[in-house]
Amino acid sequence: MPSRRSALTLLAGGSAALALGAAPAAHAHASRPFGRHGSPSRRLDAGTLYVDAHGRGDHTTVQAAVDAATGPGHTLVIAPGTYRETVDIPADRTGLTLIGASDDPHDTVIVYGNANGTPLPDGSGTHGTSGSATVTARPAGLTAYALTFANDWLRAEHPDYTGTQAVAIKVQGDRSAFHGCRFLGHQDTLYADSAALTDFARQYYRDCYVEGDVDFVFGRATAVLDRCHFRTLTRSDLAAPPYGFVFAPSTAGANPHGYLVLRSRVTGTAPDGYFKLARPWVPSSDLTAHPMLTVRECRLGAGIDADEPYGTMSAGFPWQQQRFAEYRNTGPGARVTVPANRPRLSASEARLHTPAAWLGDWRPYR
Repeated sequence: MPSRRSALTLLAGGSAALALGAAPAAHAHASRPFGRHGSPSRRLDAGTLYVDAHGRGDHTTVQAAVDAATGPGHTLVIAPGTYRETVDIPADRTGLTLIGASDDPHDTVIVYGNANGTPLPDGSGTHGTSGSATVTARPAGLTAYALTFANDWLRAEHPDYTGTQAVAIKVQGDRSAFHGCRFLGHQDTLYADSAALTDFARQYYRDCYVEGDVDFVFGRATAVLDRCHFRTLTRSDLAAPPYGFVFAPSTAGANPHGYLVLRSRVTGTAPDGYFKLARPWVPSSDLTAHPMLTVRECRLGAGIDADEPYGTMSAGFPWQQQRFAEYRNTGPGARVTVPANRPRLSASEARLHTPAAWLGDWRPYR
């Protein structure tokens, strides 16, 4: 996170540092699971719950704390550790804040391993893409700091599966913000979505890390991804490109704003040109979708196919008919070799593609 200030300092302008303070050293986590000053007996307020897998908090699982945080405006401070569970945050937990207590997202991990094709426990079918999510975040006003959301399902361990989507987190609520978080998976890692076609859910991701291979940032949210790092993963199951796509927006046709990616970078370990930057997703549930993506002032590594950076997912909905644009990107993956394949904004057009335009009166980036 920027300048390594504590998550609570960012949240409360400094006064909350009484409860969490600076990040403790790694060897201190066992004795101080909530940071230098934090403990269940020294709360931020009555709406704060502490989660610790070893029983030194109010709850040992994140889901139990979510269940207990009835009503709006609660804060969950999560001690370092690996929480192997699925978490479903109901829509009525508005204004919920999730904080990784150490300030380092590597330390606090929420992970599970379901995929689209994973059978349901009752044998009635499979989880589907949405049901595969390790975390489903439904409420408006959710904020998360310094956490890792992961799905560790692997294709190589399930070669018989055809439904290989495995979501780390599905975010549906308006005014959802993630600061200094990590999102790990392979296919469909970060599902930045909305609760309904008519909901234009605004989301903000700042200083986050996202990795995957196929459509690993996707959905219909109005999302700003600012100063993030996107890392493409190599694949052993494919011999030829493309290995995958970074972005797959499915913006509703009536929504003027889809994904805005700025001041970010794309890296990876795949051979040069083996990844596409994006492809549009027009789901069967919304054939009127008009996917939108703007990538500006980003550094695109050599793994991105500079000659043909975009692909088409569904016949009849070519990327050229969608709202894709770039502005002042750099790096080998941003080279303009075929101008028709690189839709670019003019300087005057770029002034309309900003966080303020995307997010309106909500300003989480200040």
